[in-house]
Amino acid sequence: MEYRRVARSGQVPDGLVRRFFVDEVEVAVARWDGRVHAMSNYCTHLDCLLSSGRATEEGLLCSCHGSVFDYESGEPILPPATQPIRVYPVREENGEIFVLLPGDAKEQDGPRRRRQAAQG
Repeated sequence: MEYRRVARSGQVPDGLVRRFFVDEVEVAVARWDGRVHAMSNYCTHLDCLLSSGRATEEGLLCSCHGSVFDYESGEPILPPATQPIRVYPVREENGEIFVLLPGDAKEQDGPRRRRQAAQG
């Protein structure tokens, strides 16, 4: 596995979340208080796009039903989500943002309905 470039640093201003693709994997990249965070783009509650939410002091806020996820662990801090989202190692250097995706990200980190269709 290797870190993959996903964006220029300026594409993710403080307090915002953006969606990027690494091959077929959707990644939500947020910046809060100058630090960059990367995670799966799908809320574990109802598959809403986390990139439609906001970066907050508490964590990543899903715009659909108000779940908040911890930036570091992916654990839900506020319901209705009860399952964590997957977080990815991220680094920023020379004005670029890089994310390290696990080998199973394509199968495990998309919307639940896509995973269920693939299994069934």
